[in-house]
Amino acid sequence: MNSALPPPPQPALASPVPSPCVSLCKMNRDTGYCEGCLRTIEEIVAWANASDDYKRAVWAQLRQREQTIDFD
Repeated sequence: MNSALPPPPQPALASPVPSPCVSLCKMNRDTGYCEGCLRTIEEIVAWANASDDYKRAVWAQLRQREQTIDFD
């Protein structure tokens, strides 16, 4: 896996909420997460039309996922 995501500039406070994409798009078969941004394919597909509340919830999930992923 890739290294941890860099800390974003408070995406929960930003409007519009920035994408966590880091242009390293590769889905991990074991976790189901993108190795670049840690989103699921469903989250990636929904992002463009999602509300800011949804995006903030995804960002919160990403921070939790960072704590559970073993980055080699």
